[in-house]
This record gives sequence, structure tokens and C-alpha cells, in this order.
Amino acid sequence: MITTVTIREYARLTTAEVDPSLDLAQVSVSAFEWLCELSASFNRNGATLLQVDGRRALKWDSYVGVLETPCGTRLEILPKHHEQDDCLAKSRQLLRKLIQSALQLKPREASVASLELFDAPLSEWVMAQFLAELDLLVKRGVRFDYQRIEEEQRFLRGQLNVVAQMRQPPGRQHHFQIRHDVFLPDRAENRLLKLALELVAKSTQDAANWRLANELRAMLAEVPASRQVNQDLRAWSRDRLMAHYQAIKPWCELILNQQMPIAVSGEWCGMSLLFPMEKLFEQYVEGWLRRRLLPGAHLTPQASRHSLCQHDGSAMFRLEPDLLLQQGKQSWVLDTKWKRLDAADRQNKYGLSQADFYQLFAYGQKYLAGCGEMALIYPRTAQFSRPLPPFDFSPELRLWVLPFDLDKDVLWAADDVDFTRCLSQQGQSWLRSA
Repeated sequence: MITTVTIREYARLTTAEVDPSLDLAQVSVSAFEWLCELSASFNRNGATLLQVDGRRALKWDSYVGVLETPCGTRLEILPKHHEQDDCLAKSRQLLRKLIQSALQLKPREASVASLELFDAPLSEWVMAQFLAELDLLVKRGVRFDYQRIEEEQRFLRGQLNVVAQMRQPPGRQHHFQIRHDVFLPDRAENRLLKLALELVAKSTQDAANWRLANELRAMLAEVPASRQVNQDLRAWSRDRLMAHYQAIKPWCELILNQQMPIAVSGEWCGMSLLFPMEKLFEQYVEGWLRRRLLPGAHLTPQASRHSLCQHDGSAMFRLEPDLLLQQGKQSWVLDTKWKRLDAADRQNKYGLSQADFYQLFAYGQKYLAGCGEMALIYPRTAQFSRPLPPFDFSPELRLWVLPFDLDKDVLWAADDVDFTRCLSQQGQSWLRSA
């Protein structure tokens, strides 16, 4: 029996009895201990999954998604972004949108309305999308392929394997060593889909998903499940005869944990889809900007052409801004930060990090030669709904701090923010003036 616990970023998990909320929840002792072990493995790899808060509490970090423990506890971790109205539904909707953008998943237009009404945990949503794509693929037709079979029979079929026949021992000359081709659905793509389908059928708690999964299992009964996932993924064909398989591939990879930014390692293989929230936000803003670039403008993610210094003839401390926007000979450095700011808290510098400003100053010196504009882009909240006044490193180097509205897909910027002239405004009100 799977127990689902829904929390959000920076929530506390405890083994004690508490009044559950998105910021505080109770888990079993076995789940608590497994999470502690998992956190230790993350720490060894240089990532922070959660922090131990006393002996009976854990504080989650900024990872979002789904994590399933061996004892049957399924954690659903949502972004900490909405504070009003139905936070649960809005947070789920936001997370689905960010994951679709980050992994370039393209749900069909006909299913958009149902997505809005699908108020279920992230794992069930992922499985529902996979099943819907697989159902459509099966209706269009599963691709078969010829498989070479070599066997011994009492009759002659196909081609006689002359070498093997000559090696027949005495008394077996009446058996034929033959080889022939059989038209079967046993190919890499179908094996991967069957394995993902088996995982979904075992994991889903939704009646509609379970029913559709078992219907599809009956239709694909003659297809064996993949035993070598990586090898079969490399063999996934991209020719025009397999074009109708392309829509389901990202969902299949997501189910099989082959496209995960963070894969949970170990012997336990549950439904685990973990994403660093700051990376999801960065990739969403990048995709949003890229769709609005005017001809002649170029956007480079994670540019790495400059370093902080040279040492002994080689570069040291690589400088990698999130986004480098270029048009002609002019450049702009853009960085995204998943953090809640408070525009009214001037005393505490609005919640801005001094380390981030040092980092942007170094970017400005190396990428812009100390002259130009940069921007820090944060999520828009009720406390941070307008751009802050510009920060001047010098008369020639300026930094903007701008809010990005994730609900309406709107970047809030002042009229004199220079880099916005590289972005199209025609036919859409995506840019709003402060």
C-alpha cells in the first residue's frame, strides 16, 4: 500500500504526530531513515537533498518532483511559490509546466483542457501522459521488424544452414539446421515501451490509469520487456517510418529515469522524479526568451568563454553566466535565481545575495568589458511585483533586478531596459513596463 505525502520546498518532515500541511508532514520511521541515507549519498556527490533538523525532523531543500521509498511512502514535493487560493492545485500546475519546458515535452493540444482538470500528484500525471501517448501509438500501429531465427527443425524452411548441417552428429541427419526471418514486434522501441508500461501498471494508484495500462498490456502481450535499457535507447530509430514514435519517447525516458537531472541511485527502483528547482526555473526562462528572439539575436546558455583569472598559463575559475544574449556587437548577461525577494525590505537588501552581485560584477568585467547591462531575473511574487531600481557598478555598468511572472508568462521590465529590444513584442503583451 502506497501512502502519498505532499509537501513543498523547505518543508519539514518528522516521525512525530503533527497537523499535516504543505510545510510540515509526518513520515514513517523507515521512510525517515531511508531519506537520511539518501541524503548522505547526495552529500557525497556534492548536492544537498535535505538537512537533518534534530533527531526526529528533516528539512527538505529545493528539489521538487516525486520520490518513492521502499516502505511505500511516496513524497510529492511542489514548488514554494503560491501562497493564496488553492496553493496545491496551482503548485502542481506550475511544476508540470516547468517540467514540460525543461524536458521539451509536447502534450497534444486536444489534451490541454484535461490537463487543467487533472488534479492528481505529479507521478500520476506523468503516467497518464505516457499511457495516452502509448494508446494513440497502438491505435496507429506498432512497428514490426524482421528477426533472424536460427533453429533446428524436422522440415526445411527458409534457408539451410549448410555449415551447421554438415556438423550434425550421426543419427541426426534427418533434422535440418535452418535460418529464416520472422516478422515480429520485438524491436528496441517496443521493448522499452513495454518495460515502461509494466512499471506504470505496478506503480499507478489511479483507477483510470490502471485500467488503461492493463488494456495496453494485453495488446502488447507478445512484446518482451527490455533488459538492456541503455542499449535499446541507443538503438531507438529516428527514420521517417518511426516518426509517430517520437512523441512518446520523452515520456518513456522519464518513466525509465533515463532523462532525469537527478537520478536516485541504489538497489531500490521506485517512481523517483527529482528536479532542482533553480534549474527548472532557469530552463523555463531560457525557453521563453528563445521563442521571442528577433532575427539576428542569439542566446547562449551557460557560456564559458571567459575565466576569472589565468594561472601558470591556463585558465582558472571558469565564469559561466546562465544566459548570454547577443545582437551584433552588443552583449547582455542574464542570470536567473529561484528565490523570493521582498521589495519592501530595503534594510535587508530585499533578500539579495552579496555573493550573487560579486558574481555578476565578474561577468560584467569579462563578458562586457565593464560596459553594458546585466539582469538578475527572479520569480514574481506579491512581495516582488515590480523591477527594483537599477544597481550601478559604475557609470558604464548597470544591473537590473526583474520579476518574471510564471503564471502569466510575463517579464516585468522598465522601458529603459536595453536588452528587451532583442525580443519580439508583436501580437503579444509579454513585456510590461514598470
